[in-house]
Amino acid sequence: MSKPMMHNNRGFTLIEVMIVVLIVGILASIAVPSYREHVLRGNRAEGQALLTTAAARQERYRVQNNSYAKTTAELYGGAKTSETGKYSLGVAGDGTDYTLTATPTFSDSDCGNFTLDTKGERNVTGSKGLAHCWR
Repeated sequence: MSKPMMHNNRGFTLIEVMIVVLIVGILASIAVPSYREHVLRGNRAEGQALLTTAAARQERYRVQNNSYAKTTAELYGGAKTSETGKYSLGVAGDGTDYTLTATPTFSDSDCGNFTLDTKGERNVTGSKGLAHCWR
């Protein structure tokens, strides 16, 4: 009498591997854009913080000098960037009004430059608009 041959199958079939690759691909296609947007939102918060800090500094400057600073050099004594260097600050004005501009040092076409003026009005130059970028 002969013994039946027992096959000891170990491992995965090609179909099983392809299904796993497909699932990982779908998850990655969802996760990567979401992660990128999360990182950009963090960077944008840094630019917004730069502007609000500079606006507070403008108000202190006005109290001490009876006019707003017209340049970054007047306000900070030279060029000014955000904490990690993601944005550079620009100051424009005539002494009675000012406009602060945070220019990104990285690629952000969705929001572009952030601006804040004397009246507290905020704006962006990118394609996504104010509501998306200043949240």
